[in-house]
Amino acid sequence: MTNEILLERRDYVATITFNRPSQRNAISYEGWLELRRLVEPLAADNETRVVVFTGRGPEAFSAGADIKDFDEYRIDAIKARIYQKAFDGAINAIEALPIPTICLIKGFCIGGGCELTLATDLRVAADNAMFAIPAAKLGIVIGYEEMRRLIALIGPGHASYLLMSGRLIEAKKAEDCGLVNAVVPLDDIDEFVAELASEISQLAPLSHKQHKQIMNMLKNDPQLSRLTPEQHDLPFQNFDSEDFAEGRRSFLERRKPKFKGR
Repeated sequence: MTNEILLERRDYVATITFNRPSQRNAISYEGWLELRRLVEPLAADNETRVVVFTGRGPEAFSAGADIKDFDEYRIDAIKARIYQKAFDGAINAIEALPIPTICLIKGFCIGGGCELTLATDLRVAADNAMFAIPAAKLGIVIGYEEMRRLIALIGPGHASYLLMSGRLIEAKKAEDCGLVNAVVPLDDIDEFVAELASEISQLAPLSHKQHKQIMNMLKNDPQLSRLTPEQHDLPFQNFDSEDFAEGRRSFLERRKPKFKGR
């Protein structure tokens, strides 16, 4: 793979950057495969506690799927299924990460790029960000997994507007409908997300992991009707951890805790 997708680490934060600014950071078929290869090992990396996804430059987070791939990978239903498998593999790997994930979004966040953000925990947009899922303008349909995430995040009404109009919406509108958590001035967003990621990385990794597990279970089973005994026990497991003992000690000693994720 070329340097179309970059992985950098600093302290406990890993940053994955879509690095094709001249193509508005569009992601090729090979890029989806590479993204999965980069993401999956992070799940077991004890030195990574937060993952930030972003695009190179101020003009785009990602324009989504590279239109140049359509002739080779999306020309008919058979090839489209192969392409979808690569896309789903990358996005599912992001959603499955047991550590917090953040999207730092500047400029255009379109199609598959927007759908990628739905698989992360937090989305912070610069005030120049623009969002759209223009599938109907291309005569294509988004998949079940993407639809599930979209409706879970913003509800069927806002999802219908995005999909049926195909329109670009500005960052403020995206914040109002719940597509992003915060809108920050373009000049300040790098520092804002760096501080947020650093702050999150200093908190208890086991708490983050269990919170993500519980949220995912509630998404799939809102009535909690199918919980196993082990799943019922999740909220109590951390009380036997070193992290809880450290958190309690640090609170009593009025100092910053040093969590180890165990």
